[in-house]
Amino acid sequence: MQHPPALAFDRVGMTYPDGTEALSDVNLTVAPGEFVTVVGPSGCGKSTLLRLASGLLDQSTGSVEVDRDRLGYVFQDATLLPWRTVRKNVELLAELHEIPADERARLVEEAIALVDLVGFEDHHPNRLSGGMRMRVSLARSLTLHPTVWLFDEPFGALDEITRERLNGEVLDLFTSQGFAGLFITHSVQEAVFMSTRVLVMSARPGRIIEEFEVPFEYPRAKALRFSPEFGALAGEISRRLEDSHA
Repeated sequence: MQHPPALAFDRVGMTYPDGTEALSDVNLTVAPGEFVTVVGPSGCGKSTLLRLASGLLDQSTGSVEVDRDRLGYVFQDATLLPWRTVRKNVELLAELHEIPADERARLVEEAIALVDLVGFEDHHPNRLSGGMRMRVSLARSLTLHPTVWLFDEPFGALDEITRERLNGEVLDLFTSQGFAGLFITHSVQEAVFMSTRVLVMSARPGRIIEEFEVPFEYPRAKALRFSPEFGALAGEISRRLEDSHA
């Protein structure tokens, strides 16, 4: 029996109050246990997709279906509160959801261990590297055990080594937690390495113009990036992405 999608966009359009048409007729689904990445030209509405999914924006047309009570959102910036320690930043969403203190403490410690930040609980964000700050952001959402995760280019500002390490760590969480993921990136290689499917968007107003199945099994070793099959698929997606600018 087929399960309903964890996230579904049905003929979604988005026009901002200034008249900018960001999205047009977007149809997109993410099934439980799928990791779907969207690539496209700058300004095509990729981040708008995530804001609609999260409820930060309301679409102009169409419908968006998702359980927002079990939603994780990782932004381009780690968005940590500088006056709170790692522990207190990780605790924030659980606090806002009014989870009892004892349970909250257990969830926080569990999440910190999952992102390998044990020993840094009492550090403030200004004492952490960029990669560690992103781990805190991941841990903060982990306390809610999300069934759907939204990732808005979370590693774009990091150096390549840190970015690749965090790619692997997110995939470890994906395989262990079994969530549905919608990931935004400008990097075709990152998209292929992370995903079960890659979607290519057109220039604004953004719509899905191509879908690529990614055939590689999880877990994925770093060496996968150097395989001929990986290079061929990344090249095919890159060519379609170039066409989308036309």
